[in-house]
Order: sequence, then structure tokens, then C-alpha cells
Amino acid sequence: MNRPPKDSLQQIKQRRDAALEALAVGVPYIQFLGISFERRGDELTALLPFRDMLIGNPVLPALHGGVTAAFLEVTAIVGLGWASLWDEIESGAVDAAALATGKAAGATLPRLPRTIDFTVDYLRSGLPRDAYARAEVTRSGRRYASVLVEAWQDNRARPFAHGLGHFVMPQRGEAG
Repeated sequence: MNRPPKDSLQQIKQRRDAALEALAVGVPYIQFLGISFERRGDELTALLPFRDMLIGNPVLPALHGGVTAAFLEVTAIVGLGWASLWDEIESGAVDAAALATGKAAGATLPRLPRTIDFTVDYLRSGLPRDAYARAEVTRSGRRYASVLVEAWQDNRARPFAHGLGHFVMPQRGEAG
């Protein structure tokens, strides 16, 4: 029995990094806000580095509520896109070099999910410092998904905002 050679750990990591980069680069607002994503295995953490332009209330000072909501929604969308691509990344169906150029071998990078609704709970003021967020996909089907997002700053046990979003999943084969 001939088995195809297994990918090295380095090749798998390159595929994961390229897939994440391809998801995040496709949204200009992510670059505008300066959001980046750190990957540890299948878990993503979003980072919103502090900049003065993100302040909404200079008296407090506090992060603008719209920036907080956008940070949570972007984290949910990229996290959901990442989760939906995971099996293809791990199986090698997605080529890292092709993803970097936006042309995946044998398949195109799927479109990102579209937001149906997104609700934000502001638990406390976002302080003028870096913020982090993680998304948890609570339900994901062929057409619909639900995602819970939590944002924190210095202490993950003290979130400053939660978000709950519902999304329409793109049909397989739809190119982004």
C-alpha cells in the first residue's frame, strides 16, 4: 500500500500561517484598526494594539464603543473563517504558497461569513492599552453559524466586552 508522504510539522505550520494571513489581509478595516492574530494550534487570539486614534472619550480616556464592537465582530468573522478552513488546512488540501498569492491549489479561499446580527455587551470601559479577544464558535452548520467573542485587556478573567454574532455561511465553492 502506497501512502502519500506526511507533511512535516514546518509545512503544516506554514499552511496554517498562510491561511490566517489570507483571511485577515482580505479585509481592509482589519489593517486600518491594526488588528493582528496570533495562532497557537487551532486557537486564535486577536490583538488590537492601542493607538490614540482609538479613544472615544478623552476625559476617561476610554476606547470608542464602535472600535470595541468592530474588534469583536472582526474577531468573530476571522475565527469562524479559520474554523471552517481548519480541516482543509490540516489535510493539505490548501497550499500555503497558493494562499499567500490568493490562489489556493484545487480550491479557492472561501468567502468570509456575512453578519446577520451582532450584539455587544459593554461590561466596563476599554482602557488606553492593548486589547485581546477570542472567538468561540458555538454552532456552525452549512448555512448558519453562531459565535461568542470575549475581549479583555490585562486580565482575561476581567473582560471589558462580550459579543454574540449570527452569520450566514458562504456556500462551498463560492470564491472570496
